[in-house]
Amino acid sequence: RKLPQLDKETLSQWSTLSYPGLVKELCTLFVGPELIPRDDLDDLIDRAFSRFRHKEVVHLSRLRNGLNVLELWHGVTYAFKDLSLCCTAQFLQYFLGKREKHVTVVVGTSGDTGSAAIESVQGAKNMDIIVLLPKGRCTKIQELQMTTVLKENVHVFEVEGNSDELDEPIKAVFADVAFVKKHHLMSLNSINWSRVLVQMAHHFFAYFRCAPSLDSHPLPPVEVVVPTGAAGNLAVLPGAAWPQPLRPSSRKLSWLPGC
Repeated sequence: RKLPQLDKETLSQWSTLSYPGLVKELCTLFVGPELIPRDDLDDLIDRAFSRFRHKEVVHLSRLRNGLNVLELWHGVTYAFKDLSLCCTAQFLQYFLGKREKHVTVVVGTSGDTGSAAIESVQGAKNMDIIVLLPKGRCTKIQELQMTTVLKENVHVFEVEGNSDELDEPIKAVFADVAFVKKHHLMSLNSINWSRVLVQMAHHFFAYFRCAPSLDSHPLPPVEVVVPTGAAGNLAVLPGAAWPQPLRPSSRKLSWLPGC
């Protein structure tokens, strides 16, 4: 399937949308009404973002020398993954409820994915979640976020070794196709397409807030800097990350995901 092409008129219309509104429009490019009717899709996304602490869900802070910081840490667990996982969980519950099916979600984490995944599915009727976390290698707040959720569908286990090492048994499990089908297993890690779909909205939202105008041709460039990755255990405080040095620029965006 070819990727959707967006014309300048569409981009101009989208440029004034809220973050949830932008997520809705992006999702409709890939999720047709035969899968999720538009009214249902809007309700699911509104429900997903209902617990975020900031009224805008995602906020752009403008600093000096043209530097902007996109704040992605206003979710329940202070991780940017709250943004995508809360939507993914709503989509899953929608389909599972319609089909009267149950799945077991298996997640390995370095610190942030586990707590965000737990928050998104805790209490769900059609899902159980099993989270493996590296013993002694997550921050205290992350460990507490994962181990203090008292819901029957949440199961958390500490594992010796680091996050890369605990990924090995998970990969082995999912390589056993018959076992996966028998126990209805799935994952919410980074390769889940629904997560990728929702996270595309970060780039559009940031661009629309940073670009000086959409009237020029070609459209003005905006430089995006993602400070860190695969370092979920480094988040000690909300929004903490390890940014790279930035030269002053009139259109530069630093991406602080709240690892």
